[in-house]
Amino acid sequence: MAVKSRVTQEEIKKEPEKPIDREKTCLLELQIYTWMDATLKELTSLVKEARNKGTHFNLAIVFTDVKRPGYRVKEVGSTISGREGTDDSMTLQLQKLQIGDYLDMAIIPPKPSPPPSGHMRPH
Repeated sequence: MAVKSRVTQEEIKKEPEKPIDREKTCLLELQIYTWMDATLKELTSLVKEARNKGTHFNLAIVFTDVKRPGYRVKEVGSTISGREGTDDSMTLQLQKLQIGDYLDMAIIPPKPSPPPSGHMRPH
């Protein structure tokens, strides 16, 4: 049994190109200018929108791979807002960050407190 198939290509309407705004950033991107001796705790304290106690920050360095095309990711540590942790004093220099690398920061909001139980003590 033979099946006939017909594919047609219609003209694609293309909008005129607009000039590129090189100063515009992604809504979820935060540009930070820092030093190599900055600690992970210092960097996470710069994220004002995520200063709630218990917020988790997982950090990684994203860099170009000289051996093969593309990027590589190296996890460097994590911190928690309002708590002391072992990675708090880790510096970018200790993790061998290079100028031109990106720092990826995953922000995980704190878990909401569980609602109070329905059991009340009688008076």
